[in-house]
Amino acid sequence: MLISRRNWIKNLALAGAAVTATTASVGRAEEQAPGLTDEQLEQLITDQGLKPTKVEQRFDFGFKATLGEDQWELSMSTVLSQDGQSVWVMAWLDELPKSSADVPRTALLRLLSANDKMGNGKFFAYIAANRRFVLQRVIPVSEMTGTKFRAALQDLGATVVETHPQWAVSNWKSGGQTRQAGATAAPQTQSADNRSKFNGAVSR
Repeated sequence: MLISRRNWIKNLALAGAAVTATTASVGRAEEQAPGLTDEQLEQLITDQGLKPTKVEQRFDFGFKATLGEDQWELSMSTVLSQDGQSVWVMAWLDELPKSSADVPRTALLRLLSANDKMGNGKFFAYIAANRRFVLQRVIPVSEMTGTKFRAALQDLGATVVETHPQWAVSNWKSGGQTRQAGATAAPQTQSADNRSKFNGAVSR
């Protein structure tokens, strides 16, 4: 069957319009994909046998991390992104000294270097509202299951313990020589103050 040039161009234009309409439809479906709610996030935490406390836009809870024979009691928090499509999981670390003169640049460089090595989307960050370091990870809701959430908490907790020599403020005053990276001579219990977090200043 012969197809004229005019009809061929017309058919090509119609096919292109159909592809564009389909792509736009898929895009709208993705944009409208349901995210996680605060209630669902709270249930996800509770299902792990943890007891979350909701403060403003976040959930605070204690989590036990074990490395070798040492067990650490960590303060963690989870926060939903504004669109509900991802969950920020954070482990609270040390508070920085009030004077910037007591914060050595080499210590901050070590944290940046650690960011490049940890993998699994983990990274150190600084919360200016209360001068605290956190180790955090962002997990897409589409990949979230109870098993994966538990694994993420365990992985984050283990990394907190392993990187203690890098983020421990007490090590700065002693030149960072109290322990080698990855050592297990951590204190029997390590706990961050769970009372001061974002102070309500959460924007994800």
